[in-house]
Amino acid sequence: MIKYFYKSLRTGSLQELADYRKGSWVYVEAPTEEEIEGLVHQFELDPGHIEDALDEDEMPRLEREGGLTYIFIRYAYTDDELQLTTAPLLFIVGRDVFITISLHPLPRLQRFLNGKIEFATTQQTKLVLLILDQIVDQYEVFINNIGRQIKMIRHRLKVHEIRNQDFVDFVQIEDELNEFLSAMNPTTAILRRMMLGKHLALFEEDQEIVEDLLLNNEQSIESCRSNVKTIVNIRESYSTIMSNNLNRSMQILTAVTVLITLPNVIFGMYGMNIDLPFQDQAWAYPLVIFVSVFIATSVYVIGRKRRIF
Repeated sequence: MIKYFYKSLRTGSLQELADYRKGSWVYVEAPTEEEIEGLVHQFELDPGHIEDALDEDEMPRLEREGGLTYIFIRYAYTDDELQLTTAPLLFIVGRDVFITISLHPLPRLQRFLNGKIEFATTQQTKLVLLILDQIVDQYEVFINNIGRQIKMIRHRLKVHEIRNQDFVDFVQIEDELNEFLSAMNPTTAILRRMMLGKHLALFEEDQEIVEDLLLNNEQSIESCRSNVKTIVNIRESYSTIMSNNLNRSMQILTAVTVLITLPNVIFGMYGMNIDLPFQDQAWAYPLVIFVSVFIATSVYVIGRKRRIF
């Protein structure tokens, strides 16, 4: 799908055009092979970069080729299975060219189309920064939601018995955060390169926007790392607790086994079909019981003193 949007500083509202016009925003979403060939031919694009933009695993980077700047970014979104993931987005910026290529709808696209964000398609650099701002802000929203989810699970673990599903939830959240980190870390490097002004011409106002984007992106990265650390600490704590409980259970079972085995040794000897001491005495049975209880009690007391039991 290819759409053409146009808005200048003089026009009041965003226009969707039937064909390309100089200074318009070429919005490309999940393009077909024919559409890709048309774009490459019309704007003299690098076919390799276009193919990279349609690769789900493409990582953020910045390239300059043929008078055009190619900026690869990954943005966060919720897929059809309501799982958080990231996807690549390609900005192609030239003197009179501004193209975005993605496999899925651009984050918060409706804010641009509904006029909630003031922009002009003729200001390509400013538009790139505005879209990046929405992408970084979307990451922040998802990370904050994940942080609240972690707190809810942690609170539930304090008042309820731990379940296997809790660990499954933690693993899923950790995967999402790690995917965010793998996308945002290269974005920091891209923003630093943009601040140099070699790939995109930045005005003073644009420079301040890039600095704010860099700061917000780094804050989101630290939040991700903090949440991952929290998950790891919770998992390790419960792993230690479970290991300690298992050791305690094994100690109790061992103690019970010892206390049962010792009397059985004496009962076993007096149960043999041979002559035994005091076997004809009436008090032999109470003596056996007393000795068995005494030995078991002595072993228990010694075990408690030495913290074996």
